[in-house]
Amino acid sequence: MSTGRIQFAEQDGTFVLKFVGEVRLTLCSALDATIERIFTSMNFSTVVIDLTETRSIDSTTLGLLAKLSILSRQKAGLLPTVVTTHEDITRLLQSMGFDQVFNIVGRPVPRPEALSDLPTQDQCEDVVKAKVLEAHKILMGLNDSNREAFRDLVNALEHQ
Repeated sequence: MSTGRIQFAEQDGTFVLKFVGEVRLTLCSALDATIERIFTSMNFSTVVIDLTETRSIDSTTLGLLAKLSILSRQKAGLLPTVVTTHEDITRLLQSMGFDQVFNIVGRPVPRPEALSDLPTQDQCEDVVKAKVLEAHKILMGLNDSNREAFRDLVNALEHQ
């Protein structure tokens, strides 16, 4: 069982996602649904992802964050902001090419007081597999290193 959670708030068109603890695959369905909700909002202006309390984050979650960045550029023409104060998380983001698709800042930014946990969502195995596959394909599209790192996983998922 994951010991992490994702919190969410919206204030005046600024959407904040705060990742706490160990953020893993089990939270991805709720994250994906929230990403869709953000970009169907009529008052969207920016997204901030707060990773200041994140201990670890898996590749599926990273792929969904890359999806969020792609949608933000398509719908609003801007790069979302990722806040990280931990060197290991910052290094992971840079190794995945996130410095090309996010504004990465190393100091906390003001955020709404009323963050609430994303609700858990039970998904069948096929839906989860599809989300994992989509997330990793997005990561592969960011750079050659990711393409190499996730090729075998994507091939295995596509042939199951």
